Amino acid sequence: MRPSNGLASAVWTSNLSRAHRMVRAINAGVVHVNTYGGADVTVPLGGFKQSGFGRDKSLHAIEKYTNLKTA
Repeated sequence: MRPSNGLASAVWTSNLSRAHRMVRAINAGVVHVNTYGGADVTVPLGGFKQSGFGRDKSLHAIEKYTNLKTA
């Protein structure tokens, strides 16, 4: 298994321990296990390195539209 960099990837296995190891090793914004597509809208979506345009969806995406200030 080679690590990948990208927006999304998928792991197909019947071994849950192997799935967890593979998910940790893959550099992708979303890693699906035994399915592909239809990510939960409450989960942040984004790629790694130069893949994608930052984080979208979920409360984590608010950070790119806001600036912290002190009064």
